[in-house]
Amino acid sequence: MNLDNVHSVYFIGIGGIGMSAIARYFCANGKKVAGYDKMSSGITDALVALGSEIHFEDSVALIPEIFKDIENTLVVYTPAIPKDHREFNFFWDAGFSTVKRADVLGEITKNTFCLAVAGTHGKTTTSSILGHIMKVCGTKATSFLGGITENYNSNLILGEDEISVVEADEYDRSFLKLSPNIACVTSMDADHLDIYGGKEALEASFLEFSNLVSKQLIICKGLPLEGLTYAVDEDADYKIFNIEIKKGVYRFSIKTPLAQEDNVELCLLGRHNLSNALAAVALAEQFGLSLVKIRNSLKSFMGVKRRFSYKIRTDDFVLIDDYAHHPTEINAVVDTVREMYPTEKVMAVFQPHLFSRTNDFIEGFASSLSRFDEIVLLDIYPARELPIEGVTSEWLLTKIKLEHKKIAKKEAVYQEIIKSNAKVVVMIGAGDIGALIEEVTKKLLTK
Repeated sequence: MNLDNVHSVYFIGIGGIGMSAIARYFCANGKKVAGYDKMSSGITDALVALGSEIHFEDSVALIPEIFKDIENTLVVYTPAIPKDHREFNFFWDAGFSTVKRADVLGEITKNTFCLAVAGTHGKTTTSSILGHIMKVCGTKATSFLGGITENYNSNLILGEDEISVVEADEYDRSFLKLSPNIACVTSMDADHLDIYGGKEALEASFLEFSNLVSKQLIICKGLPLEGLTYAVDEDADYKIFNIEIKKGVYRFSIKTPLAQEDNVELCLLGRHNLSNALAAVALAEQFGLSLVKIRNSLKSFMGVKRRFSYKIRTDDFVLIDDYAHHPTEINAVVDTVREMYPTEKVMAVFQPHLFSRTNDFIEGFASSLSRFDEIVLLDIYPARELPIEGVTSEWLLTKIKLEHKKIAKKEAVYQEIIKSNAKVVVMIGAGDIGALIEEVTKKLLTK
């Protein structure tokens, strides 16, 4: 794969958060970009505005003719597409250069100094904070992110081609395609068991990733890997301590192997975000930035959309949007909302993501969701999967130990929120609930 010889890039699943960052990159570098996705979104709208041609029906006839030139077209696909996808099979059968997103990201970054963020949780926030630090400090890094940052309204922070910041995604062992110089691992909780089969295989994959790191590995304290450690309120090579909350902002001290800074500020809520910020600080310092510069840039980071994002915030009502789709992530949401609103009734609307994940972690989901005061469950979002017999939202509901719990269709969520007397509502999940919350927000603001 020689990207210099590629003139046109066609994406199957162009609206995906990881795919679209690469599509933005190619648009910025003068390539012709087009693609398919199953539904339109703000992401696809932004790509169209950049000059991409996008359609939403799986039809070979809709592929622009210029992208049917086998000599000059690269086809990038997401592993989430079904095996019978017509457009994918057209390109594959015709012998086009057809590769996964991870292969392209690996190719883009292999000749860069690469800072990679791995882990089953926290990748997007950590890499976004790091990308912001690198931008503000003038490194001219290009950052490929798994979320839309509030500061840049994009999942790509465009710089030059010498330094890259990337999320190292463990799904489908994608991160083994990268060539990281400095990397961190935030967490290694069991996940993606449809790919790995068991936690041992997942951990073995992280070990294999760690062995790819050429300069320095940084790990959350307690993980079974060798590297510099970081921790919040614990002894580690990188440490956050003296934590306060003032007017919704964290203020704390950071100690590193090289320096210490006090009265550091972070506008993100949740102690898990203190850990994410600390990982980004460690990566940036190991790259060579001073802690003083890192501290000053950290203060201006505004967050990532769908990561504890306030959609409505008044004295009478709060609506929060979060991407949480694993029990550990849901617990982090509960911890944060209880920290910020300790006396308020909290209602959660949750859309489970994947039948396999729901099946693998049913008890964990039930336990974490039972920590809310009221729960509304949506049907499981299938994404790339076929249903598994007996694995349903109804089954999950029976496991949740709450008096106020129910299942609702998406179109009924607005009314369920209106009927509830909860002052705080959290809508969580990794499926199309992200689009639903936009609809609900508009209705609530205009009622």
